[in-house]
Amino acid sequence: MTWPSRRDWLFSAKAYAAAISALCIGLACGLPRPYWAMTAVYVVSNPMSGATVSKALDRTFGTLLGAAGAVVMVPLLVNAPELLMLAVASWTGLFLFIALHDRTPRNYVFMLAGYTLPLIALPNVGVPDTIFDVAVARSEEIIVGIVVAAVIGTIAWPQSIGQVLDARIAGWLKDAGGWAREVLRAKGSQPAASLGRQQLAADMSPLTAMISQLSHDAGTRDVKHQAEALRGRLLLLLPLLSSIADRMHALRLEPGAWPPDLADVTDRIAAWFEAPAASSDAEEPDRLRAALAALRQPPRDAADWQGLVHASLVTRLAELVDLWQDCLALQRLIAGGAATRRRPSLRHRPVIGREQHYDRGLMLFSMGSTIVATFVAGLLWIWSGWSDGANAVAFVAIACCFFGALDRPAPSMRMMLTWTVVAYVLTGVYLFAILPRINDIEILALVLAPPFLLIGVLMPRPELTLVALLMAANLTGDLGLQGRYGTDFTSYADGGLAIVAGLLFAVLWTLVTKPFGAELAARRLVRAGWADLADLATGSRRVDHAALASRTLDRLGQLTPRLAEADGGPGAVDGLADLRTGYNIIALQGERRALPGDAGDRIDAVLGGVAAFFRTCLVSGRRTAAPDHLLRDIDRALQAAATGGQGQAARTTLDALVGLRRALFPLAAGPGGHDPTRTGFDAPPAFAVAAE
Repeated sequence: MTWPSRRDWLFSAKAYAAAISALCIGLACGLPRPYWAMTAVYVVSNPMSGATVSKALDRTFGTLLGAAGAVVMVPLLVNAPELLMLAVASWTGLFLFIALHDRTPRNYVFMLAGYTLPLIALPNVGVPDTIFDVAVARSEEIIVGIVVAAVIGTIAWPQSIGQVLDARIAGWLKDAGGWAREVLRAKGSQPAASLGRQQLAADMSPLTAMISQLSHDAGTRDVKHQAEALRGRLLLLLPLLSSIADRMHALRLEPGAWPPDLADVTDRIAAWFEAPAASSDAEEPDRLRAALAALRQPPRDAADWQGLVHASLVTRLAELVDLWQDCLALQRLIAGGAATRRRPSLRHRPVIGREQHYDRGLMLFSMGSTIVATFVAGLLWIWSGWSDGANAVAFVAIACCFFGALDRPAPSMRMMLTWTVVAYVLTGVYLFAILPRINDIEILALVLAPPFLLIGVLMPRPELTLVALLMAANLTGDLGLQGRYGTDFTSYADGGLAIVAGLLFAVLWTLVTKPFGAELAARRLVRAGWADLADLATGSRRVDHAALASRTLDRLGQLTPRLAEADGGPGAVDGLADLRTGYNIIALQGERRALPGDAGDRIDAVLGGVAAFFRTCLVSGRRTAAPDHLLRDIDRALQAAATGGQGQAARTTLDALVGLRRALFPLAAGPGGHDPTRTGFDAPPAFAVAAE
């Protein structure tokens, strides 16, 4: 692990200065628990000033929402403790469910609202007439902290999110460019996208979250539109590269299908991808497009499989050149920010929807588990009569909300328990050995500096952010700094025991109720993809290309890290091939009724076979080989579509059938090819380009 940088120390000093300032303001204003202002500073602080402002706003809304719920709920149900506990648990679970529907940083509003209510309501349920004052004071303390954090983070050596965004984009483009070079130079020897390459879809999630925060950063507001445009093109690169790899592999299956001029162009494109963006030849994309245009030759006839695939590959390569040129231009524009005067002329207009995949079954399970865990813990507290048991229940709710989205939350909860205990022990040293000897705020700030400055330098490191946040929040909360010292060991020990009991209960609960981990989630994601394709093939789901691409790539982004964690999960999965399959099904559904003769019936047979195949995969729980009769149905449909006319509907249908054939039978030679055991057809009319 590298040593903290100067920037890390600067962030730590800013966070600590904000925390002490918030504490002083809270003390000066006579707030009952000024240490909550100090806690809020560390919760919202981020090295990027825009992210700090964004989280400050989210924490404000979440705190006010949770406090309002406590004000309404406690007076109404205080005389029915079990019913009150059920209402509190249901509130926590419901807001967790809402938070799980938003995978951007905005979900913090709902998560915070979920556990703020038990934090306010339960410790004060014995004095319901004070709940309004407590809720107001808590809101004031939190708002003081977040305002101070946002102000200091913005005006004192602010770090723009743009710098991190530039690095993230450069890293993503580097990985995508590496995959492109592998595809182009390997000449399609590996048609399926490896798990590592599919991981690029998962890497889009933090980039998307970062783009959502650009409007909160004064230095990047003007490039948010360009960043969203770049995101759409980056997402489109994934299926495009998968399609190119597939077409190149198809040509490898045919003897003599690699003409030297095509190999020369693919090598030139690979070299262009390898050149640094800043020093690349601005005229090279035009030369590449001209070379690709010279390679475009219509197939001799529809049985000319090599010609079909060759034409498809050339079209895809031209699209890749356009798309990559746009990506580089947008990258330069975003890096230049407001100083960039000249806007590039973009060649590609990808349409990527915003539809996402939600596994509502697991989300409902997480919600139900949180409700039952909080309710059971609350009943144990009520029946035991333990005065500090309210804090135990509150920490059950906090742990379930924090880690409710994880496939296996128990390890993270154990880590939370471990570092909470460490923080509580350190708190004890301060409370009983150091703080009794301190009489003024200046000395207090000096003696608190070592642990908090150390915690601050750890927060910018993603692998240590959670640990640092736990330490900071627990230290500030456990110290309970107020206007005067008044701590006794009994209350200290009782409070610590309650927190440990709550977290231990949460760990044991999740070990019993959620032991399955990433394997189940990965399996459900794969099955959801198969169900999606089966519904598309039967026509029971109407969807456009943008929505399909968005949902499938989002599902792929969720799937790939789980497959890596599960050592491959439910068999080999190429989500990009499934995306290409979906594209072709949509095209066939749109054009099948416009074809003359029996072509529509042939396509109906293909779609029925595709639906049956994916339903078979759903029943068996694994991706099996597509049946041979489906290959024969596709070949017959190709023949019928090729002999049915020369219009746009026929060309689109042929495109989709060729693409579907390649997606489901990637190792099969083309119709009329060299495999004597395979059904083909003879010489239908000419055809232009193969599809996805």
